[in-house]
Amino acid sequence: MASFEQEFSAEDTAWYLAQIKPQAYRIAERNLHRQKIETFLPVHSVTRKERGRFVTRDVPLFPGYMFVAFDITSGALRQVNATLGVNRIVTVGDTPADIPRHVVEGLRQRCDDSGRLEVPETPSIGEEVTLVTGPFADFVATVEKLDPDQRIWVLIDLLGRKTRLAIDGDAWRPT
Repeated sequence: MASFEQEFSAEDTAWYLAQIKPQAYRIAERNLHRQKIETFLPVHSVTRKERGRFVTRDVPLFPGYMFVAFDITSGALRQVNATLGVNRIVTVGDTPADIPRHVVEGLRQRCDDSGRLEVPETPSIGEEVTLVTGPFADFVATVEKLDPDQRIWVLIDLLGRKTRLAIDGDAWRPT
């Protein structure tokens, strides 16, 4: 896998969003790789009830879309749009909309080697954590409550008073 990523890590490439034909993710991915075009398809696990049983499957995080990286000045846009499985590159007007590199890299960092989005670990009640985002970044807080919707209620010491606030599930790190 590392050699594959090194092969594509040219600085003159940018990330774009490709609209994929229905149920054609793997076909598009295979054909784009044959053309030396890097792809990234983040997936997450979803459990659904099918025929009376619960089935867990990996599904795309952004249904119908896949990230692709290529050098637009090389004429690859026409090549990508003509690839089997790809419907078209998403545009703003007539211009392909490039995705900021840090957005794609941030998503990649949250995924394992196969592109599966990793579920962030959850702190335990009473644990001290350091907040990493927002106006209270670098504050130390104590976990008070965990909500099922990935929110964490913490207590921080503000001016000698304990103040309760809700943070996102990924807005903390262990102290």
